[in-house]
Amino acid sequence: MASCNGIVRRMVSLPRSIFGGFSRAMGGRRSPTILPSNLQQLQYPQDHHNILVPQEMEFLASFEHQYGFTHPCFYTCHFMEALKIAKEKNKFLFMYLHSPEHPFTPSFCRETLCSELTAEYLDANFVCWGALADKGQGLQMAALLGPATYPFCTVIAPSTGDNIAVLQQIEGPISTAELVEILQRTMEEQGLAFGGSKAMQEEKIRADRRLREEQDAAYVAALQIDKEKERLKNLALRDQRVQKPAEAAKRAGYDMFRNNPSTIKPSTTRETQSNNKQALNTAKDPQATQILIRFPNGERREQRFSSTEKVQSIYRFINSLGLPGVENYRLVSSFPRRVYGVDQMGQTLKDAGLHPRASLFLETL
Repeated sequence: MASCNGIVRRMVSLPRSIFGGFSRAMGGRRSPTILPSNLQQLQYPQDHHNILVPQEMEFLASFEHQYGFTHPCFYTCHFMEALKIAKEKNKFLFMYLHSPEHPFTPSFCRETLCSELTAEYLDANFVCWGALADKGQGLQMAALLGPATYPFCTVIAPSTGDNIAVLQQIEGPISTAELVEILQRTMEEQGLAFGGSKAMQEEKIRADRRLREEQDAAYVAALQIDKEKERLKNLALRDQRVQKPAEAAKRAGYDMFRNNPSTIKPSTTRETQSNNKQALNTAKDPQATQILIRFPNGERREQRFSSTEKVQSIYRFINSLGLPGVENYRLVSSFPRRVYGVDQMGQTLKDAGLHPRASLFLETL
């Protein structure tokens, strides 16, 4: 007896002809057959039994003609579409192959398949698909699954590629209680594996989405850094153009100091006095930050800033000096060594650890 069969699970490879287009209509329990609009407009001749009905509608039309409208909701579509619907609903597919001429078929349809209990149970837990066993896709599925007798029902789960997983086959006459018992047992024993596979697929999708988001965020951050570098470069070029006259004067003064050592002492004295004055002002103002800057040629400059100013202010001060050979560089502290580059431009001097006093040198790039 079919009710004594164990749970079956086997992989079946679908023929390419099964992969057809989608149909246009769906039938359901307790509702008349829905025909495409172009067929509804036809005038039936006296012998209307010869009218061609679309293949996906023929099973439901003949079934309801003989057994009425109380039956499970059979999706009147191609097999692959029904399988897709089952996958989207996270349900198994219940497939019924109808053999009208078989002696067991009438009693099974009237007493089992069309009973209220069977119809309500299948509608709640499965996606149902039916077909004639001797035509179209029904004939293909019969050849693929090889039923030994009819009526023939099977429980199918979507699988990878062109395969389906046959979870249970029910062959021959069976009562409503036996059918529901077999279907319930199949769901309980196979549902965890089916649901687990879907959960793994969903987790993989979520992991892929997180990876893409992280990659997008990294790309945006890198793009912002490049834009900031370009902005600083343009700012430096603009400052150089604006201060070109001052640069020539300062360069001339620099050459004079280098060629006339006798002039260095008074200048050094004035610079020392200026530094002492700045140091005095720093002591009076708790927000003042004193920065000593050492250049690659040995020259040193000391400048007073506010602790709330940003590291970018130091770069602007250096660029405003117009010293020769000072173009592509970054600021570095010695002990401990710390680089104040593009990423630190937006930090305040206090947050960057340069307040109240710090010594930096220019490192050429």
